[in-house]
This record gives sequence, structure tokens and C-alpha cells, in this order.
Amino acid sequence: MRVVTAAEIAELDRQATENHGIPVAQLMDTAGRRVAQAAELLLRERGGRRVVVLAGKGNNGGDGLVAARHLRGSGAEVTVLLAAQKQEFAGEAARALAAAAEAGVSMHIGDAEQHQSMIAKADLVIDALFGTGFRGVARGEGAAFIEAANRSSHFILAVDIPSGLHADTGTWDGPCIRASATVTMGLPKLGLVLFPGAEMTGALYVADIGYPQALLDAVPIATWLVTAAKVQALLQPRRPDTHKGTYGHVLIVGGSVGFTGAAVLSTMGAARGGAGLVTVAVPQAVYPIVASKVAEGMATPLADDGSALGPSAMARVDELLASCDVVAAGPGLSTAPGVARVIEELLGRDKPLVLDADGLNVLAGRADRLAKARSPVVITPHPGELGRLLKQPTPKIVEDRLGAARTAAARFRCVVVLKSARTVVAKPDGEAAIVRTGNPGMASGGMGDVLTGALAALIGQGLAPFDAAVAAAYLHGLAGDLGAQEIGQVGLLASDVADRLPHAIRRVQAGLQVDPIHELRD
Repeated sequence: MRVVTAAEIAELDRQATENHGIPVAQLMDTAGRRVAQAAELLLRERGGRRVVVLAGKGNNGGDGLVAARHLRGSGAEVTVLLAAQKQEFAGEAARALAAAAEAGVSMHIGDAEQHQSMIAKADLVIDALFGTGFRGVARGEGAAFIEAANRSSHFILAVDIPSGLHADTGTWDGPCIRASATVTMGLPKLGLVLFPGAEMTGALYVADIGYPQALLDAVPIATWLVTAAKVQALLQPRRPDTHKGTYGHVLIVGGSVGFTGAAVLSTMGAARGGAGLVTVAVPQAVYPIVASKVAEGMATPLADDGSALGPSAMARVDELLASCDVVAAGPGLSTAPGVARVIEELLGRDKPLVLDADGLNVLAGRADRLAKARSPVVITPHPGELGRLLKQPTPKIVEDRLGAARTAAARFRCVVVLKSARTVVAKPDGEAAIVRTGNPGMASGGMGDVLTGALAALIGQGLAPFDAAVAAAYLHGLAGDLGAQEIGQVGLLASDVADRLPHAIRRVQAGLQVDPIHELRD
């Protein structure tokens, strides 16, 4: 499912009208009908019939007024609170206002304080104050209505986007509606699916308002949400006449004194991700520890400096490369000089390479070396690691994770998996995917190591690097969700997630996984 910016949805609206002959009035009528449809569902679930619609003077308010008319017609007790004088409404919003009044919808003009009791008594509040074109800080009566609705603690249904939220960034600079659910028109907006905006969005309903499929296919949109159906299409069923050599040989290069767990967890991730064979190469100093913990992986020692990889470790790595299909390097390696040399050498070899953790840290200050790699590279940084590669402070990366991932992918000519709540996967041509699986229980050590192994396993099974990254990030998050459902978020371990990767894969392949996006259509 594609995700749009405010400019992209405005272009869809323009082309729908100018090139496909769909009047603005028709788009607004359909949008309002979808809002009423969602409201009816919520009222049936929650009980009650009292609805208060908070309407601004723009087209978002017009959608709310259309919804009010339909709800009134279906027997709901509807009151509209206008955040502007009636004469300030223009165009289609004015038409919707007149139609609602003619249908007998009760209307009142602010102020919010005067009507706080009406809001407080509602079974459902519909927020139709500001839409995707909103910029800056909500002020005046609009701001007062936002604060009154939030104070009411009632169920709030936002129209298109919670008022006050910036559609492209998911941030807000002043009062912002904290919605229980949002009906967004046509396609989801970026600000609804990226944090922190996702927290203000609540349950997400995507409304079909009549955009022709030909229009949706023709307008270039660079960002999409990863769905179970998409991942299912990437995961091919196993044929009965296959063997371990069919599913790829993953080489993991990791570990150092004090950091053996990272290499072990990556090995688990690769094995649970379906790799036919996994070899884990670690410094001689930690080889006995790792070898004792990876029953399903083949451990092998590398020359070291007493604790981390030594300058001559690459000789043995080259021997191992001859029989592997993909390399994952970095988990627990440390930033010793020998590590930097191995990573530099791996970038010059002809094997797909997944770089994580210290495999990225040793490239800080010379990350442009990634763009000169001989084979495809996938990097899996968290915001701090990406900040070091881009020479930017971590808060700047967090502020625009999608933009940062795209920038890094283009600059370093590789696939970027920016790990976070709502992981972003980007490739050099600007295409990006947002992953909605995962939960706060995964905020603990070792989770990224499991992802690294699983990603390498999918490349080893024949997926293109970007597809492997998308599928691995989704399945890794889903495995975390399954673990949280079973044992809770607190105390969820990386090994718990690795163990549930096969369950996540099975659910997706069997078509059992349902994404938490509700579609509204006839």
C-alpha cells in the first residue's frame, strides 16, 4: 500500500478532477460518506448515538459536514460545532454547510469553552478542523476545539489526519488531536504511519473515495507500507526435492572478547530465517565460547590480536568466501584496526554483504567507501550509527528518518535499513518502504543481530537485497509481536524473537497475518 505526502495527494486530487472528470464535490461527498461509514461502525461497537462534529472552514470541514448529514439521516443525534463564522466557508465547504443545515443538522458557532459540555456528553467526536494542507501551529478557535476534544477523553475520529499534525513528518508544533481512529482519504499519509504521528492517529481506516486505478498507477509515489501480502509474494514455498544447498550458505563475521552474544544471535537469526547452511567466523580468542553455543552453525576461528580480529584474519575469510553465498559482518566485532581492514576488504569482494553494528562503526568518517563496493551492500544502522555515517547528530536523523534513509541510500549506493519504531527500508533510486510490525518490547540488546542474520538468510535464498531487507524487517517485527503476545513486552529477548521467526514466516506464507489497516469501500 502506497503512502503519500501532502503534495502527492493534492496532485492526485488535481488529476482526478482535471484529467478524469471527477468533480471536487463528488470527492467530498464520497469522503464524507466514508467518515459516516466509519462512525457508524464505531458507534455500533461502542454504543450510543450522540455525535459532535468539529468543523473547520476548509475542505476537511466540508468532509465532516457531509458526514454529519449522513449520520443525521441514519438516526444519529448530531451536533456540528463550527470553528469559523458561516460566511468564512467557501467553495465546496460552503455547499456542504448549506446541505447539512437543510438536512436539519444542529449547528453552533464557537467558542469551545461555551460548548465544552456538548463535547463532553458526546459518544463520538469527529475532528474535521484541519486537513493535510495544515502547516504551522493551530491557533484561535481551532486550537481551543482541539484542546477541548482532548480534554473530553472521549473517542475521537479524525477526518483524513488528526488536526494539528503535519502530514509529511508526523510532528506537531502546537495543539494536536489525539485520535482514537483516523479515516484517511485515498491513501495513507506519511505523518499517520511514522512516529510520533502514528501515536496520535489511533486505528487507521483507509477510505476509497473514487480515485481511478489508472490514476493511482500513473502518479509516481515513492513510498509504500510493507504488508503481509507483499511479503507473502516474496517468500516462495519450498519444493519437496530440495536440500540444504538449495537455501543458501550464510557467512557471519562477528564477535570479540565481551561481545560473543552478537555473533551467536546473528547465527540464530540466519538459521531461523531459513538459511541452508550458516558459518560463523569469530576471533580465535572467543571461538570456544561461540562454538559451544551454535549447534546449528559451523563455527570457525580467525586470527586475532588477543581480543578482536587481527590484520591477517582476511586470509581465512577469503577461504570461507569461496563456498558462501552472502556475508553478514559486524555484530560484536569491535572497532579494532583489524576489523576495519576486514570490512574494507569485504567491500572489494564479489559477495553480497550485510553490514551492521561495528561493521558500520569502523566506516565512520569514510562511509563513501560503501559506494565503491564491488557487490550489493545492505546496511542496517540504528539512528546513532547512521548519524555517524552521514556526519549528522542523532536527533537530526530521528527528526526525518525517511529522508535520512533515502539520503544514505543515494549517497552510499546501497540498501539502507534504518532500524527504529517503524523501520524504513530505502534504496538508491529513492524508493522506500515503511515497516509497521514490531513493538516496544524489542527495545533491548541483540534484536538487530537477529535481523542481520535473517536478512542475510533471505539474500542467500535468492531474494534481491531490497526485497530481502523489506521481508526480513517485516518478519523480524512480526516475530517480536508474536513473542509479545505470548510472553509480554517486558523481558522479551532477542532469542525469543529468533525462535519465533519460523512462526512469522508460516503465518505470512499461509495468508494468516492480517495487517492493522481497515479499508472502507462500497
